[in-house]
Amino acid sequence: MAKAIKLSEKLVDDATINGLAQHRSTPKQIEYWASIGKIAEENPDLPFTFIKGILIGVKEIEAGEVSGYEFG
Repeated sequence: MAKAIKLSEKLVDDATINGLAQHRSTPKQIEYWASIGKIAEENPDLPFTFIKGILIGVKEIEAGEVSGYEFG
C-alpha cells in the first residue's frame, strides 16, 4: 500500500532535474536513489559503479539479454 510522505522541496527539485537527465519521472528517480542508498548501506564496501553495474545486470537478466560464458 502506497503512503503519502512529505519530502523536502529541494529533494524533489533535485530529483526532477536528475530524473529528466536519466529519462525517469520524479518519483522513479527518488525510488532509484533510495534503492542505491539501501544497497550501499547494506554493502558499505561496494563502490557506486559496482552497485550500478549489478542493477543493470539484474535488468538485463529480466529482459532476457544474457548469454552463457564458457571458461577457458
